[in-house]
Amino acid sequence: MKQQIQAYNSVLDLIGKTPLIRLNRITAPFSGNFFAKVEAFNPGHSSKDRIASYIIEEAERQGILKKGSTIIETTSGNTGFSIAMVSIVKGYDCILAVSSKSSKDKIDMLRSMGAKVYVCPAHVSADDPRSYYQVAKRLHEETKGSIYINQYFNVLNMEAHYKTTGPEIWEQTRGQITHLVACSGTGGTISGTARYLKEQNPDIKVIGVDAFGSVLKKYHETGEFDNDEIYPYRIEGLGKNLIPEATDFTVIDKFEKVTDEESAHMTRDISRSEGLFVGYTSGAAIQAVKQLSAQNEFDENSNVVVIFPDHGSRYMSKVYSDQWMSDQGFFDSKRVEETQQIQVVK
Repeated sequence: MKQQIQAYNSVLDLIGKTPLIRLNRITAPFSGNFFAKVEAFNPGHSSKDRIASYIIEEAERQGILKKGSTIIETTSGNTGFSIAMVSIVKGYDCILAVSSKSSKDKIDMLRSMGAKVYVCPAHVSADDPRSYYQVAKRLHEETKGSIYINQYFNVLNMEAHYKTTGPEIWEQTRGQITHLVACSGTGGTISGTARYLKEQNPDIKVIGVDAFGSVLKKYHETGEFDNDEIYPYRIEGLGKNLIPEATDFTVIDKFEKVTDEESAHMTRDISRSEGLFVGYTSGAAIQAVKQLSAQNEFDENSNVVVIFPDHGSRYMSKVYSDQWMSDQGFFDSKRVEETQQIQVVK
């Protein structure tokens, strides 16, 4: 009798069940135990695989998606890649409206996955017809048989993480998690994960990471949308110039804002200290942990889970590029050694 071949039916079967990895050197100065939920282990190298698969399969169950359908989405890159990947496996066309703030690496990867990509200016208001929100809506209206995922206002975004990421973290920590630290963009990851964890233990503290130039922190604290908070910033997939309905602010205890520069350096530091090649938002999350530690947020009994959303390969032309870092003014006398790692032998 032949033994059964051990193989997955498709790449989609690899989504989820990402590892929890203890952080050692990067968090050594801080009180507490720190663990990274490393979402780069998803086949599409980001946490967005979870929502892409879940939302598309739900649309199939409801009969909204049918053979020959086109999937349209607004994305800073990661969700688009995940949707393109799922679309290939399931046989759908994919059209993506992408922010010009997205790295060239991300945009090139989207095209390599067969998606039709529209690059839209990043620093315009959400209701500007050139914004990637409005472009996606227009493309949906013009494309027969299409569906618009609309991750910023789709409650299934939260539900995907409520059903997967939250239970995984609870099980992996054996229920001993005390803090969750996660970047907030659409808000689906932090909201869905937090909702599940707080149902298990309402004392778990959930801290969102926001960017300077974003409205989320002030909205959480005051309930008011302050347009004066909005200005250009460089971190992708973090913060917003609108209030996403996919964010449940009631399960988030507080927000911590981080700068572009400190987050960029922290991203590089994670790679060099932990051997984890992660993206810009992972650096932002650890920068927030550093700031929170200085505020005595954690003690020796704290078990802190930090979500690392994606892989560093998507930022080779940005935070991992010495030229880009220099162009942003992110190198100074303290950091000049970072540009001296390569020696050319002639």
